[in-house]
Amino acid sequence: MHPSRPSRTRTGVPTLLALTCAGTVLLAGCSAADGAEPAAAGGDGLAVVTSFYPLEWLTGQVAGDLATVSSLTPPGAEPHDHELTPADVAAVSEADLVVYLDALQPAVDAAVEQQGGDRVFDAADSADLDLVFAAGEDHEHAEDEEHVEDEHAEEGAVTDPHFWHDPMRMAAVGDALAQRLGRADEAHAATYTANAAALRTQLEALDAEFRTGLASCASRDLVTSHSAFGYLAEAFDLHQVGISGLAPDEEPAPSALTDATAFVREHDVSTIYFETLVSPAVAETVARETGARTRQLDPIEGLTDASAGADYLALMRANLASLQEGQQCS
Repeated sequence: MHPSRPSRTRTGVPTLLALTCAGTVLLAGCSAADGAEPAAAGGDGLAVVTSFYPLEWLTGQVAGDLATVSSLTPPGAEPHDHELTPADVAAVSEADLVVYLDALQPAVDAAVEQQGGDRVFDAADSADLDLVFAAGEDHEHAEDEEHVEDEHAEEGAVTDPHFWHDPMRMAAVGDALAQRLGRADEAHAATYTANAAALRTQLEALDAEFRTGLASCASRDLVTSHSAFGYLAEAFDLHQVGISGLAPDEEPAPSALTDATAFVREHDVSTIYFETLVSPAVAETVARETGARTRQLDPIEGLTDASAGADYLALMRANLASLQEGQQCS
């Protein structure tokens, strides 16, 4: 079960869908749901639409040159509240496969529900999303998977979707995606499997770099402007303290700022991490109050001209370097 954040709505998406299917220019795009040939049928490979950058990169690695891979979230856009255009919705209806993450992007969820049919792959199914927020929590707490539904169902629990900061969860999604691509394109199933295996090797190496690089750190308390790094913290024995909740643009309650400031002072935290794509104001506020410094930690939700690397692997390694400096790792 992967519930969406209570603060998010799907306002405006049905209107886009209606415009898409009503417009004469895009009418052909909607006809795929009625049994028309998929867009890639006359081309050289699959047409795969992904929801945002980590899944675009992952799909590109597994599909290789056997598919044309595109993203519904343009470079530089913050994905959580990104709204789709009519052309985006048409792309969903025409794609041979749509790769997305349920409950991260409400607009994408709505488009997939109405236009995706059985041509969808939900990364949440293989990412093992086992970190949750209870309703009203400002800080993230890991829970055993078997207890999530029983203990939090009545509390409005929200599942943390940011699995891609754990390389081995990415590898698991890559393996499952290879199987799904193989069903869509049986002639090349073995190639997708081989590509996923090669990707797993790269991600295992990345995982090993993180384990070695973060093995000996002066501080294991990871204070971030919002709680996007729970899976990274869980994988590499860090303790995340998010000043805000899961939503990157969520304004923290005054009590959350007070609690974070007290935590930083009590635990002698030297670094507060801010993110790309959103304002660093929250991190800077706590840093001013405590004398801590700030450093950037990329949530890797999208690439910009200011990104510290050209792809997922480079951005993860840039994050490792930032963590080693900020956590004072030897």
